[in-house]
Amino acid sequence: QVQLVESGGGLVQPGGSLRLSCAASGSIFSIAAMGWYRQAPGKQRDLVARIISGGSPNYADSVKGRFTISRDNVKNTVYLQMNSLNPEDTAVYICNADVRLVTGGVFGFWGQGTQVTVSS
Repeated sequence: QVQLVESGGGLVQPGGSLRLSCAASGSIFSIAAMGWYRQAPGKQRDLVARIISGGSPNYADSVKGRFTISRDNVKNTVYLQMNSLNPEDTAVYICNADVRLVTGGVFGFWGQGTQVTVSS
């Protein structure tokens, strides 16, 4: 019904930057919210940043001032600009979207995830 495709992960040195993208496609009538979560090995999946249509973005305390989430409503794409990365940011970053389908109803969808590794 809806596919989320992430890109932009990779290996970066401490202090570096990466920009993640997540494009949604499929039976989309509208998207209520899009966001990024991350999951490190052996840890739970945590919210990184989320942006609701018509609302202000919210961030995990650990990334405030370093990460910026933005959204292109025409392209149904959400971005995560990550600056001043440190090894603790290493994780699989997973895109999430709350989508109102053309057939009705609002459902949550997840991407496959993209690996971000911060290491020297």
